Amino acid sequence: MTEFTPLMSLLGGTLIGLSAVLLMAFNGRIAGMTGILTGLLPPVSSDWPWRAAFIAGAIVAPMLILAASSQAISFESPVPAPWIAISGLIAGVGVYFGSGCTSGHGVCGMARLSPRSLAATVIFMATATITVFVVRHVLGGF
Repeated sequence: MTEFTPLMSLLGGTLIGLSAVLLMAFNGRIAGMTGILTGLLPPVSSDWPWRAAFIAGAIVAPMLILAASSQAISFESPVPAPWIAISGLIAGVGVYFGSGCTSGHGVCGMARLSPRSLAATVIFMATATITVFVVRHVLGGF
């Protein structure tokens, strides 16, 4: 089972929300990670500097927090690598057909009361719940 960390979760959620609000306030852009990353792939969009800074911050910030604390993160997974790759592919297909990722719909879209984001969030949360139930209780879990 996963360790429950309410204070760290609250802090992380607050920082994600703050970054989404600041990006919308200063750039008028949605903080959907997939959309931000897509703008860095060829053909590179003209607004690549803020996109690169956002992605760099998402990578460097956790490294700084780990360096400042004495915590270590285990990168081991009980799930076999092929299942992880297949899961990533399925998520990518969902992002494509859902016109956005969980951060774009779940954080930014819900905050803007977007009906499309509400529908997408309900669907991906229901799918995640069903997937966890099936993997843990029907297939025997990992």
